[in-house]
Order: sequence, then structure tokens, then C-alpha cells
Amino acid sequence: MAANRRFRDINRIGPVQVGTSFDGRGHEKHTAACTAPRCGFSADYDSRAAAELAARTHRCPVR
Repeated sequence: MAANRRFRDINRIGPVQVGTSFDGRGHEKHTAACTAPRCGFSADYDSRAAAELAARTHRCPVR
């Protein structure tokens, strides 16, 4: 199911962007998504620290 989210507090750590939004139930979610072409990494986390840690440790398989 596609989610139409409005992100706020967006930061960039290397090729990964970390943003905060609310899910369909009104809970705050934090998303880390890689912007490199053909990478495809993205994940939702409950805490901002977890999303930023994933962004810092992400290694793109595409170089």
C-alpha cells in the first residue's frame, strides 16, 4: 500500500535522507531512504536515533 506522507525535519547523511512523518494512526515515524540511483534502501523506524544510525551505517551496493 502506497503511503502519501508529508515529511518534516529532513536531514541528509551521505546519500541517505532521514525524515520524520506521521503514519496513518497518528504515530510519529522516522524514515531513512537512500537517494543513490538503483540502491532501493528505505526503512521506517520508531526513533530518530535508529533512523540516523541506519543512515550512518548504510553501505550502497551500487557504486
